[in-house]
Amino acid sequence: MIHIFNGFHNPNGGSEQEALRLYELLHDRSEVQLWSTSSRTSAELSAAYPIRRLAPLKADMPRGGTYVFVGAHWRNRVWPYFVGRPERLVYVFNTFHPKLLALTSSPPPLLRWPATEFVLISSFQSKLLGVEGEIQPSPIDITRFAPRAREQRTEPVIGRLSRDTADKHHPDDIAVYKTLAARGCKLLLQGATTLAGALPQSDAIRLLPEGAMAAPDFLHELDIFYYRTGEHVETFGRVVLEAMACGLPVVCHRHGGYADVIRHGENGYLFDTSEEALAILDQLTAQPALRARIGAAARSTVEQLYSPEALDARSAFYLRGPAR
Repeated sequence: MIHIFNGFHNPNGGSEQEALRLYELLHDRSEVQLWSTSSRTSAELSAAYPIRRLAPLKADMPRGGTYVFVGAHWRNRVWPYFVGRPERLVYVFNTFHPKLLALTSSPPPLLRWPATEFVLISSFQSKLLGVEGEIQPSPIDITRFAPRAREQRTEPVIGRLSRDTADKHHPDDIAVYKTLAARGCKLLLQGATTLAGALPQSDAIRLLPEGAMAAPDFLHELDIFYYRTGEHVETFGRVVLEAMACGLPVVCHRHGGYADVIRHGENGYLFDTSEEALAILDQLTAQPALRARIGAAARSTVEQLYSPEALDARSAFYLRGPAR
């Protein structure tokens, strides 16, 4: 029995999607239960998935098996003392915050739980934190995120997708967006209303709130995907891989877990400065054939990363028994 724990607050949240994709990966291979560790569980997610609220006083809690924590932890909580002892304790560490390592590296002694097994979502993250563990990219449904035929546009659409928080946006991108609009590009930015006061009102720049469009539908509106974050460090960057799965050429800041799978000039592009980003975007906007070639290579990369063989290998990690 595998139990997956998450707060399940935000239908668009990265850790929520990570937990749900892991459930979808495993539930045909094993008995799997989703558990919410929060009283603020999303009604939308609860309606779509079999999420149970941890309620020790009502005896609604796991009774052993493999416990997998995704974006949640057990430290300084009371409920772990009421649930059954797990045979295995797995933490999917999908952040870069070192302080969380102290909370998750070992359970309180009184619990007598097994040692934590870490699953990291990129080599970039492993090096950033100096932590060793099983490295598995976040699960993505590449049948849902898949290429569609695109109309040829005289003004290519450049866009990005993220949560609508300031730390998801790099301050230097304001100048990048203004420059692109002045050069005749169309910009479609979802999860970017936090930038409204910094960007001019223009037909060339369209800002959408977080969740305005389903992610696949939004990505299919783009010709090029651009991505750079501010204070937030993407230890994986699921949205970049989703864009690649949709056959988009991606142009991304080098500092992120997605850089592990991007081969510059082959299946996407990496940049260090705004000037480099603008030069790459100029090439792509001027050359539809280049966009098509890079996008096709991006899709091929993602298909290999999420092939049936690769998914079986990742599932095997969760399905194996405790170490003896």
